[in-house]
Amino acid sequence: MKKIFFNINKIIIGLLLVAGLLASCKKLIEIPTNPPSFVSQQEEFADSASTISAVAGVYTYNPGNGFAYSDGNLTICTALSADELTTSISSDAQQFYTYTLTPLNGRVTSNLWPLPYQSIFQVNSVLSGVANNSALSAALQKQITGEMEVVRALYYFNLVNMFGGVPLVTTTNYAVTARLPRATTAAIYAQIKADLTDAEKKLTAAYPSSGHIRPNLYTAVALLAKVDLYLGNWQSAYNEANSVINSGLYSVANVPLNGVFLDGSNEAIWQLPANGLYSVYSDAANFLPQYSGATPNYLVTPFLLNAFEAGDQRLQNWIGSTSVNNQTLYYANKYKNLDPTVTTEDQMVLRLGEVYLIRAEAAAQLNNLTQALADVNTIRARAGLAPSTATSQAAVLSAVMHERQVELFCEWGNRWFDLKRTGTAAAVLGAEKTGFTANAELYPVPQAQIQLDNLLTQNPGY
Repeated sequence: MKKIFFNINKIIIGLLLVAGLLASCKKLIEIPTNPPSFVSQQEEFADSASTISAVAGVYTYNPGNGFAYSDGNLTICTALSADELTTSISSDAQQFYTYTLTPLNGRVTSNLWPLPYQSIFQVNSVLSGVANNSALSAALQKQITGEMEVVRALYYFNLVNMFGGVPLVTTTNYAVTARLPRATTAAIYAQIKADLTDAEKKLTAAYPSSGHIRPNLYTAVALLAKVDLYLGNWQSAYNEANSVINSGLYSVANVPLNGVFLDGSNEAIWQLPANGLYSVYSDAANFLPQYSGATPNYLVTPFLLNAFEAGDQRLQNWIGSTSVNNQTLYYANKYKNLDPTVTTEDQMVLRLGEVYLIRAEAAAQLNNLTQALADVNTIRARAGLAPSTATSQAAVLSAVMHERQVELFCEWGNRWFDLKRTGTAAAVLGAEKTGFTANAELYPVPQAQIQLDNLLTQNPGY
């Protein structure tokens, strides 16, 4: 996969709810009358080349000035909140594990809330720049609009699952966005579905650039399947997942476990090029021991380790171990590359394994147990396991959730979100850890944002 496919250029813009400016990587055009770090929106979208440069910036591996989740904090924090990881590196991180978060928590105030909003503003800027732009072909406007709608939907999907209702920002007009109340959860999901539904109409099956960096039609459909699953729209989720699986563009059976997260993986539906300072992708730097004998920053919990069946090759391939002071410590090992000069891995956003499990759960809810078991067994077979012996609907659903736990651990908050959406968080986490309450299912709104915007309200319990 080509790692640098366009010259990256950004507009320096202010953002609702976020203090500071977005930094510019490189000016596109030298305009002496402008400040040296500023390129106007009209110049930014003056032609197809400059427009594509702005689009490329949305996918840049640079949290706060590119793809918001490049730092891996969404995975870390939600895995700590669930039952996947534990840590002793900082009080801010420990608060997620112990359910003692405050509105001043550094991970919330510096990462989980502001970075998606900075990126949403960037997306909205591109959408505004291409809309009714006579300098761009209709086909290019259509393609870029669909892409940006998928990206925006991803941000709001994660925001609503972490915080509940959040401010809904779909414009770059600061006069409109300077003070906004929280939209309802239903309103956020309605926007997500509207974006993805429109993106379906605009995108084609062909990816618009090398690799699977920029969303295609099936990226939109796969994310829509996940959204419909969360909303309990079983038939829609089934149909959408079925469409992705039957597209023939992706594969699970032909991708070994140690190849899932590699650059160019045939399982990847959406896979962004990563270029970190200390590893290719931040998950490797976050989870792997930095040197022989070092204690990993985040350890896999006994709850996750005990979830793997005997002979499950995911335990062997995706969980690592190290010995420190004669004690064996376990860590997440899906991303294995700590050498930033060797670009072997990419940031996996959506993959076919998850889509199989979406179809499996939807099928089970529709009482299509044959299909549900077939999908579960597809995932189990790659892990070296025998077919599931589940027979009843309840048993099949339990088998699906088990596969989600051991297949999707430490990926995009899946376990944390699953426990919440299925109403099992209190029973599972209450039995495993202390301190869990219903209020812990939502993270606090940063106190600084409430002080800036008196229309914002805090989540219960904070």
